[in-house]
Amino acid sequence: MVAFSVMSYFDRTIMSITGPGIIKEFSLSEIQMGSVYSAFLISYAILMIPGGRLADRFGAWRVLTGMGLGAAVFTGLTALGGRPGLGTLLGVIPSFFIIRLGLGVCTAPLYPSCGRIVSNWFPLSQRARVWGFVAAGAGIGSATSPILFSWMVVHYGWRPSFWLAAVATGALASVWLWYVRDHPWEHPSLRGKFLLIQVGEPESAKCAERTPWRKLLADRNLLLLVVGYFTVAYFEYIFFYWIYYYFGQIRHLAERQTAIYTSATFVAWMLMSPLGGWASDRLVDRYGKKMGRRILPVVCLTSSAALILVGVHLPNPAAVAGMLALSFGLASSTDGPFWACAIDVGGKHVGSAGAILNTGGNLGGALAPWITPFIASHFGWSWGFYTGSLLMAAGAAVWFWIDTTMAIED
Repeated sequence: MVAFSVMSYFDRTIMSITGPGIIKEFSLSEIQMGSVYSAFLISYAILMIPGGRLADRFGAWRVLTGMGLGAAVFTGLTALGGRPGLGTLLGVIPSFFIIRLGLGVCTAPLYPSCGRIVSNWFPLSQRARVWGFVAAGAGIGSATSPILFSWMVVHYGWRPSFWLAAVATGALASVWLWYVRDHPWEHPSLRGKFLLIQVGEPESAKCAERTPWRKLLADRNLLLLVVGYFTVAYFEYIFFYWIYYYFGQIRHLAERQTAIYTSATFVAWMLMSPLGGWASDRLVDRYGKKMGRRILPVVCLTSSAALILVGVHLPNPAAVAGMLALSFGLASSTDGPFWACAIDVGGKHVGSAGAILNTGGNLGGALAPWITPFIASHFGWSWGFYTGSLLMAAGAAVWFWIDTTMAIED
């Protein structure tokens, strides 16, 4: 799951690394490029709930295999965007837009399916820290892409670099298909070791019954989680798609310095996501599920919002990078608590509950890539970050009303 998370975020963020060059090559505006970035998130968000239901119905192993192979295809097809290529027939923006839509469709089941696997393989007391590692994989992919992919573009060109990324993604999907299974007792290395404790069909087996959509969509705690995750994802996606551009084009840093500072931002995510998950599980052990899950998101999201307000005004580039990285890391440390709560609420319908959570998050993520440059064009780039900061403070506030001590079937 961590490896899939690494590869997925590498594939989705390399478009932002290529973005400044594509803007110059095809004479695009920032807002036009922002629409290309948002295309992935639109289909990704819309197909999230169907993807989660597929994981509940047919098993995450099969669904994630299809996800990986499909993502490989559309990552490779990105090389055909622009001119020469599909851009000659459809136009540059429509061709990239359609390809990114396809990548979003294929990638949509990723995290709901991972939520299903976490529920199948790990006890409640470890779920936040496990999800922290999965989220850290996203940080690794995002931290690797600025340095590695910019190096690949310089040496091979942007089109062959997308093909290489596609080959790596397809290889990973093949390894997943060969090695992984939906449940521990299905894995070849573990068969027979669960006979003494497993009686009948486990609660976390594939869910063939109808999904209680009305209960899920009316559950107050799940809806509050969605609102909170919307604000965090909006903030995070400002960084995914515009931080490289911000350092290079707005702060006017050298290309190597831009890549290093961008990678440092995502390294903070890589380190603090599992740390946040571990801390959340420890707080639950000490204060109980209701209060223990609440403490870390409230503290970290509030602190992150405050740091961004200070960081964008610092004159020293290294200080700016440090403050933005810490702010981003604190925000990402809440991924574990959000997903652990969604898994608890979902009960037997983990994939569907996780899909609803991630749909809300990615609706926020879909808005950030094009709203941020729009705000920046009218009020400056500082206000692009301020908007994310204010939203995140609101996301911290909703945790005071969240209580996930019962699953929906309870």
